[in-house]
Amino acid sequence: MSKIPMNGVIVELDGDEMTRVLWRQIKEELLLPFVELRTEYYDLGLPNRDATDDRVTSEASHAIRRHRVGVKCATITPNAARMEEYHLKRMYPSPNATLRAILDGTLFRTPITTPCIPCRVPGWQKPITIARHAYGDIYKASEIRVPGKGTATLSFRAEDGTETTKVVREFPAAGVLLSQYNEDASILSFARACFRYALDLGQDLWFSAKDTISGIYDGTFRDVFARVYDEEFRAEFEKRGLKYRYLLIDSAVAGAVTSAGGFVWACKNYDGDVMSDLISAAFGSIAMMTSVLVSPDGCFEYEAAHGTVTDHYRAYQAGKSPSTNPTATIFAWTGAIRKRGELDGNEALRQFADRLEKACLETIEQGVMTEDLTAITGKTPVDCPTFLKAIRAKLEA
Repeated sequence: MSKIPMNGVIVELDGDEMTRVLWRQIKEELLLPFVELRTEYYDLGLPNRDATDDRVTSEASHAIRRHRVGVKCATITPNAARMEEYHLKRMYPSPNATLRAILDGTLFRTPITTPCIPCRVPGWQKPITIARHAYGDIYKASEIRVPGKGTATLSFRAEDGTETTKVVREFPAAGVLLSQYNEDASILSFARACFRYALDLGQDLWFSAKDTISGIYDGTFRDVFARVYDEEFRAEFEKRGLKYRYLLIDSAVAGAVTSAGGFVWACKNYDGDVMSDLISAAFGSIAMMTSVLVSPDGCFEYEAAHGTVTDHYRAYQAGKSPSTNPTATIFAWTGAIRKRGELDGNEALRQFADRLEKACLETIEQGVMTEDLTAITGKTPVDCPTFLKAIRAKLEA
């Protein structure tokens, strides 16, 4: 059969461990036989990040700015144990954090649902999309180990030399100190991205923070969202019958559990990191969660929401064929392929992405699934190659 041509380029970011193995298998089984895949390849595997002093991550980020569409495999963020395991020169930052900083993007994560996988929260009838402000906060914080008694201060020196200082704590003994930041421009981009995404989905938007405790920091988020809504989006939301709600984070958590789902939930960086895992687990599996980073200037980077599946990789290294769920990684590829088709006016490419997703879900619905899903359904698990071959059979049919 003839392959579907591609005009534009997808920036391909390879990764680590079991997901790197899945990456190759997905391309060989489900993509290359059907699509004339055009990618600009960057190896973000930890050995190559070390070999390039992490320049490859920045290069890949700027490549996405040029081509507007990227797809990323899961990667390792090294800790002390990983530094020793991989003999690293230094402890490199999270590649995702670098991508988010360069693209100034907002992260949208939505569970992949199918009727045969029951939701663990019975009232949730529709998926909940988590919009995570992927900038600053604790992920770019500075921290100090306080050795003993002393005074901790927070200070800012303006460009004109004026200085603002506030005492944080009179430490009576040893402790720890953390300082984090954010910027009005990034918060503004985040708010606009969330309102636009909610309109695209035709869903209500919630934003949650804790301005009762953090009046200036979280209060700035609250005020920016309120201003953007009133000045730029209120009329369209009301015309479409949609609502915007600001809630304290604890009220939002309680409200989400008692809701029917079907809304976009905008969260600050750390809150979004936590809540996206909760949502994915409630709807079935972390391996059934899509993720897309959207920049203010219209760049898109697709990936699975999960990590590198280290325990399965150890089994793979031992010669076993683990039952690893590739669904979210497949949907990362289909998201990028569909967006490339939309940007290039390539309807055949867009339809292929739809067909591949449908084949994947139909395979699961017919009882061919990996062990993370059989633990919920009671079916017999298959390994990843068997699962991929079943999807390919549906595509070819």
